[in-house]
Amino acid sequence: MASQNTETKTLALANSRIETSLRGMLSRTQEHSSVTRMLVILLGSFAFFTVLQPAIFLNPVNLQNISIASPEIGVIAIAMMLAMLTGGIDLSLIAIANMSAITITTLYSTLAAEDPQAAAEAMPFIVLLGLVVGGVAGAFNGFLIAKLQIVPILATLGTMQILNGLAIVWTGGSTLYGAPEALTAVGKSGILYVPTLFVLFLLTALGVGVFLNQTSLGKKLQLLGSNPVAAKYSGIDTSRVLMRTYIVTGLLGGFAGILFLVRNPTSSADYGSSYLLLAIVIAVLGGTNPAGGFATVWGVVLATLTLQVVSSGFTAVRLSAYEYAITQGLILIVVMVLDFLSSRRKTRAPKLSRFKLRRKEV
Repeated sequence: MASQNTETKTLALANSRIETSLRGMLSRTQEHSSVTRMLVILLGSFAFFTVLQPAIFLNPVNLQNISIASPEIGVIAIAMMLAMLTGGIDLSLIAIANMSAITITTLYSTLAAEDPQAAAEAMPFIVLLGLVVGGVAGAFNGFLIAKLQIVPILATLGTMQILNGLAIVWTGGSTLYGAPEALTAVGKSGILYVPTLFVLFLLTALGVGVFLNQTSLGKKLQLLGSNPVAAKYSGIDTSRVLMRTYIVTGLLGGFAGILFLVRNPTSSADYGSSYLLLAIVIAVLGGTNPAGGFATVWGVVLATLTLQVVSSGFTAVRLSAYEYAITQGLILIVVMVLDFLSSRRKTRAPKLSRFKLRRKEV
């Protein structure tokens, strides 16, 4: 009898260790599965279009276009990811980016018309002002959401409408010319054959990754998104965290406006009008939980590159923009179905393990 009890305890201990190990493995798998999945899709897409049109798709000009087109939508998608990580969303990001670009273009061109030398000297401060515009717009969103408790989708929708209206009144609906030449020069430069724009995109992703994983605000932001009640009872000032998060997303929106000018030396109220839904698609494809609490920066980077590769590939095989939009939707649905099946399998695994343990004890 004693030996039977000892054997039961040994089996229970072994089963417990297996369960603990399994939980740890599943947690690590969840953290990295989004990145792995997007890497596989990216490599698969690249290989597919390379086989179909190798002469066009592998052309250096085409590859350079992919790396130049990705950064501006990629930075907006990272900003969207931050807002979604808290369980919210930011619909005003494109309007913030355009307001930042319009501010820079207007101030620089007006000053350059009177004194080109003074405009060149003031250029860093004018660009910095573009970032400030983004930060102020983000703070306004944060005030509406954190202080007045307005639902994020409605608060940022209102901000988007306000900024879009101001931009149209400001520009008269026309395209503004005269962005700083130094920004245009950055857009034409490269570092070790890699476009500087793409390097800036990677550095931004790296900075946001460090912010999320190494700073107190980043960790509080993740806890707030995964469990707002627990975050509140843990002593976290949720209102302050939300306010600071939306300021950061606004700054990233302002930075995206600078990237608009680096790529194209003009600004207008309707530039990037198709980017808003695309940024949400990229954030979700990259592994961001729309309900908040989980996201991976590098998953978003890979999702950005994947959609850019698919877009370029469709152009290479002469498929239309409508077919590209259909493919975007199909990829999004397939990834979300895979996420659903994966999460259901993970929730079943611990239950199955506990069931086996109870059978052994009986």
